Amino acid sequence: MVGTGDAPSESNLLRERAGQSRLKLWLLLEADRRLVTGLLSITVFVVLVGVGTVYPAAERALRAGDSVDTLFQALLTATITGVTLVLTLNQLVLSQELGAVGDQRERMTGAMQFRQDVTDAIRAPVSPARPAQFLRALVQVAGERAETLRNSVSDAADEELQTTIEAFVDDLVANADQVSAGLDDAQFGEFDVVSAALNFNYSWKLFTARRIRERHGAALDGAGTEALDELIELLRLFGPAREHFKTLYFQWELIDLSQRILAASIPALLVSASMIAFFDSETYSVIVFDVGTLVVVLAAATMVTVLPFLLLLAYVVRIATVAKHTLSIGPFVLQETDAGTEIEWDR
Repeated sequence: MVGTGDAPSESNLLRERAGQSRLKLWLLLEADRRLVTGLLSITVFVVLVGVGTVYPAAERALRAGDSVDTLFQALLTATITGVTLVLTLNQLVLSQELGAVGDQRERMTGAMQFRQDVTDAIRAPVSPARPAQFLRALVQVAGERAETLRNSVSDAADEELQTTIEAFVDDLVANADQVSAGLDDAQFGEFDVVSAALNFNYSWKLFTARRIRERHGAALDGAGTEALDELIELLRLFGPAREHFKTLYFQWELIDLSQRILAASIPALLVSASMIAFFDSETYSVIVFDVGTLVVVLAAATMVTVLPFLLLLAYVVRIATVAKHTLSIGPFVLQETDAGTEIEWDR
């Protein structure tokens, strides 16, 4: 064994488990991808203008050489490559939807069986149809089963059992209430559903519930054992449900990404082609308020041209961050916990 006592608690919210600043996680996950793209675009523009302003010989270098043509030829090639990448992404999404009728029927059968399992677990006539309501039902009923478990040991003589159950239930119910509130009015296609689901730390709760059953199962009465088993089953169902909706969300995001990159590629191609074919940095002499605008024009043109790449960056960063924090399904804890190595295990 390692350590003593029951498994210690772990943070529930993703930002607490991830150990990253609130601002960083907001930029990586919560912020609208169009806003992130806009911030990246402004950063590109400001940096280029700043470098061109601080560097005294910047304008002279732009007029003397062929750096402008070289830059936009490279950006034109990159934009065309980006459009090709979009087509590849679309093929990836479509490949998940294409299949023979037997394959589609098997998918349908699996989905209906899973819904029936959830219906039985939450004791409802029909499980909810919307993803947010579906996840909220699992979370809310898990909280109810936890309260039933608490009530079943209220008169138990085993003080260690009471203390363990009390701490476990308090943590689970508080987390369930918070996640349920986050799922209220959440619409699939937005990040709200996945964000709320990430804040329900079901892996740790499943591990803790199984530890309680193994260590204190003999001290529980029939009602307590039933409540604990039902709670474990609900936590087991939450895992594949979250993964399923996460996968659907990734497909939704890739479709949105494809559409927006294709839309941004048109002005990017036009600006790149125009800068190569028509712009002459040697003769350009537009002055506004006694200030030359060559650096500003080139910075603005570059910003528009790299917009498809910035869109790709904004979306892929979110998808990669979610995937990183949901690599495991079930009672596996991949991130560092507050308990460190003091998680007890039995041989």
